[in-house]
Amino acid sequence: MDTDLALGLVRVTESAALKAAKFMGRGDKNAADQAAVDAMRRMFDALEIRGEVVIGEGELDEAPMLYIGEKVGRGDKLDVEVDIAVDPLDGTSLIAKGLPNSIAVVAVAKRGCLLHAPDMYMDKIAVGPKAAGKINIEASVSENIEAVAKALNKRIEDVTVIMLDRERHHAKMNEIRKLGARIKLISDGDIAAAIATCFDYTGIDIMIGSGGAPEGVIAAVALKCMGGEMQGRLLPSCDEEYNRCVGMGICDPDKILYLSDLVKGDDAYFAATGVSEGDLLKGVIYLKNERAKTQSVVMRAKTGTIRFINAIHNFKKIGM
Repeated sequence: MDTDLALGLVRVTESAALKAAKFMGRGDKNAADQAAVDAMRRMFDALEIRGEVVIGEGELDEAPMLYIGEKVGRGDKLDVEVDIAVDPLDGTSLIAKGLPNSIAVVAVAKRGCLLHAPDMYMDKIAVGPKAAGKINIEASVSENIEAVAKALNKRIEDVTVIMLDRERHHAKMNEIRKLGARIKLISDGDIAAAIATCFDYTGIDIMIGSGGAPEGVIAAVALKCMGGEMQGRLLPSCDEEYNRCVGMGICDPDKILYLSDLVKGDDAYFAATGVSEGDLLKGVIYLKNERAKTQSVVMRAKTGTIRFINAIHNFKKIGM
């Protein structure tokens, strides 16, 4: 894939973030999400790709969203064929309530290289590069934290675990507290949480718990770019969800999914732009004279390059 694609993807996430951020604190998560979707779809049309959405906002009959199976990009016969995974607004409730850590996200890989994850829960564990190879989703929470502490040369009490604040995680929380490690609870947005394990400045060492399976695949692309590690296991709640996994090409829904299962090959991109202020990225700041400031990150697995991009947008010139 062309290296110029990286900047194009940043434009896609910037556009979504700029539109969604207008709804910060207004209590309407659906309007914020729709604004991000519409902006992202328009920017995709300028990219020199033949893209197909494999992880999106809805099914084939939900045309207002970036639906699974939708074709995006310029679509010229010479353009590269790619899988697209999008979350135009990861943390819709966060932006609606004016809370931190909402981001606009896109991941891209060559056609057939992203797991077509159904919309259900996935048990996940993620760490940064220094602890890669040390975790095991089948081990206990305590065993994984102890392994990460050793890899990072930290005391147990200095290790920080990030997880969604959900009732289903209470047993894990109790085990972590008994062990003596620290916990950072989040209400939404576990893509940013997984990525945060790869940056020392976030103070996050390991992500544990269940969240959306599509979000797990998107986060896996970023972790692959940065040399981190993620393991997952789908959690179908009924026969219908189990059969849906099989129908989407996952022959054994109970198997452990490693990074190479979630995203195949070594040529993939990840881009994200902060919408509200967060641990990973700064949020959109609106300036005087119809301008705004954004911060984004874009990564490529093939080269391991990670770029942070600070931009100032002039709405008078870009027509927003």
